[in-house]
Amino acid sequence: MRMGSLITTASIPADSVAGVDEAGRGCLAGPVVAGAVVLPDAYDLPLLTDSKKLSAEQREILYDAIREQALCWAVGVIWAPEIDRINILQATFRAMGNALAHLRNRPKLARIDGNHVIPDHVLPFDMAQEAVIKGDGKIPAISAASIMAKTFRDRLMVKLARRYPAYGFDKHMGYGTKVHLEALKERGPCRQHRMSFKGVLPEKKAEKQAGLPF
Repeated sequence: MRMGSLITTASIPADSVAGVDEAGRGCLAGPVVAGAVVLPDAYDLPLLTDSKKLSAEQREILYDAIREQALCWAVGVIWAPEIDRINILQATFRAMGNALAHLRNRPKLARIDGNHVIPDHVLPFDMAQEAVIKGDGKIPAISAASIMAKTFRDRLMVKLARRYPAYGFDKHMGYGTKVHLEALKERGPCRQHRMSFKGVLPEKKAEKQAGLPF
């Protein structure tokens, strides 16, 4: 069974548990990125915690350290057009499924930050799942996944800022800041914007968009 309802999760060793988290779910532009990380029983990752509680410099240091020490890690990326097509929740699940699919070793359990598990049709293989509210601050493997997802996505947004310099993606990473919203009003959206998100298009145009998830 994909949901692993017959598996006692407490009996699964740490090196068979993948932490899973996402970054960029609430942004107006850019992809949603999920990280999946399997940590060994012993590791040396000072300051490992929820990525939102760390500075960019601390995340960069931990990003490299996690890559070196993790038994395996991967990221999944879903871009704005797909987010608009299937909605952000489904896109987040798909990014998580893609991250798990690209792990070198198959974990027996995925611990996922939040209150949702990944739907069966998105899971790449049979495994148990556990949703952990605020897990990025409680479970080291989820903390590591949050850092991988956030740092990987931030690097992508810095690259996109060079392609679309008018929007300041390297400053706000696609979130709906005042500067970002003003740029949208002045110039309109680019290809990296999520057209189904409130604030990206003028209100009248947004109402005409077909098949929006919100």
